[in-house]
Amino acid sequence: MNPMPATQTVTERSEPQQPATTARPSAATLVSIGGRQALVALRFLVAMTVILGILYPLVVFGIGQLVANNAANSSLVTDNTGTVVGSELIGQQFTGPQWFAGRPSAAGTGYDAMSSSGSNLAADSPDLLAQVEERRAQIAADNGVDPADVPPDALTASGSGLDPDISPDYALLQVDRVAAARGLPADQVRDLVQSHIQGRALGFIGEQRANVLQLNLALHELAPGGDSVTGSGG
Repeated sequence: MNPMPATQTVTERSEPQQPATTARPSAATLVSIGGRQALVALRFLVAMTVILGILYPLVVFGIGQLVANNAANSSLVTDNTGTVVGSELIGQQFTGPQWFAGRPSAAGTGYDAMSSSGSNLAADSPDLLAQVEERRAQIAADNGVDPADVPPDALTASGSGLDPDISPDYALLQVDRVAAARGLPADQVRDLVQSHIQGRALGFIGEQRANVLQLNLALHELAPGGDSVTGSGG
């Protein structure tokens, strides 16, 4: 039996295809497409402006008014006549023996909200050390205490210069001076301080403190002095 001859397969090569040519759009078509895209972008811009620039702020404002009305309105403090005397978030300058004094302030001439800042002096600055010692001697003399008993917050300014609070130690250190100036029993003023000491946030954040404005307002209502609370602020 004779073997069958091998079949030779011939593969035909196809000619390379030329890319299809697309007609170039006319200028009018390009203008029409660009106009539609610009219109979409404009609509998106208007929608986002309304949503994020109007609706969202109104929603946040409304929630703030409902949930934290006082904080949303600058945490203003009013006296017994309804007059605004300041904010519990911004310290004021109180001078005179009849008032509880706040921390030192390097903001402008003292508690200037338009010039909020610290002293920018390094911890080892001779100028800062001199200021601390001068304050220590003055506070000790004004309150009749040993210089070693003056707490740190009475000697150094805060980073903002607007700290509204002082430590309970500094508030209690001033009790005898304020009581004598107001003609009140020291125990009554001490009880007033104790009632205004605020605890740590959530029980563990920060330190105990007393708000100077609120403390002086309560003191003024207890035994009015010659000056009003607003007239003593810086």
